[in-house]
Amino acid sequence: MSAAVTPTWDPGQYLRHADHRARPFTDLLARIPDLPGDRPRIADLGCGPGNVTAVLAERWPTAHITGHDNSDEMLDKAHVDHEGPTAGGGRLDFAHADVRTWTPEEPYDLIISNATLQWVPGHADRFGEWVRGLRPGGTFAFQVPGNFDAPSHRLMRDLARRHGLTDTLRHTDAVLTPQDYLARLTGLGCTADVWETTYIHLLTGDDPVLDWVKGTGLRPVLTALADAPDQREAFLHDYRAALREAYPPGAHGTPFPFRRIFAVARRGA
Repeated sequence: MSAAVTPTWDPGQYLRHADHRARPFTDLLARIPDLPGDRPRIADLGCGPGNVTAVLAERWPTAHITGHDNSDEMLDKAHVDHEGPTAGGGRLDFAHADVRTWTPEEPYDLIISNATLQWVPGHADRFGEWVRGLRPGGTFAFQVPGNFDAPSHRLMRDLARRHGLTDTLRHTDAVLTPQDYLARLTGLGCTADVWETTYIHLLTGDDPVLDWVKGTGLRPVLTALADAPDQREAFLHDYRAALREAYPPGAHGTPFPFRRIFAVARRGA
């Protein structure tokens, strides 16, 4: 059970921390410049349940926005909750696509990705194709977690090895450094703004860090052990105890530091 697995997703679990998860997207969006088209064409790569894709329609109400994801569970939620015409005469729709192979089939004003590219090995090698798919003056923007050295992920990987799931999880090379992203994007002729931020999320409830990672980073383990309930519960028992020690609750909740890396790259006009 050491081979890599394609995780299954649970929109309900993912959205349990929707406010905290949406904050980096809002911060990324604030740094994106005006788009070249009056009715922009926008692609959201790895749209999940569509909750942050819908925020794009608030910023660009005349745009045609398509959210792409390879999870049927996530797309079902997005179709029901967010698809349709927007208030400014634009449209929001969703389509099944694999970010590993997705290619722009028309010129885009904005290609954006929120907390997805860390799941795509070699994702920086796709940047050239995506930038070439932008209109002159268009923008490619993304945000990825930069916390693979955090206790939440180190403990997860250590336990995965002990439970025979050595290659199931992503490792510290899942994302590049901010300097490497800057070099890649400027090397493609873009004007690039790259930065990092560490959020201190104050989580509430019982075992809130475990609850958080059940919606994202832990999905490969939960998928791999779906047909082994006893082993799954043993893993969660050990991981829960380790997280309680690593992230003790305070008087007002459990502080959960979370580093993220951002990039906004504009193609020359």
